[in-house]
Amino acid sequence: MRSDTCANGRDANCVEIGLGHPTAVPVRDSKAPAGPALLVSPEAFSALIEAVATR
Repeated sequence: MRSDTCANGRDANCVEIGLGHPTAVPVRDSKAPAGPALLVSPEAFSALIEAVATR
């Protein structure tokens, strides 16, 4: 899993994403690494990142 830089040592609300999965992007709460992951399609994840980046 890959953590955002905001998760490094701060008490922040961050998520981690899994890399290298061809059919899904796992997303989980960085504070609960043993918790469940949300699986989204790579296309849906790309659309989310694009929407967030334009705000």
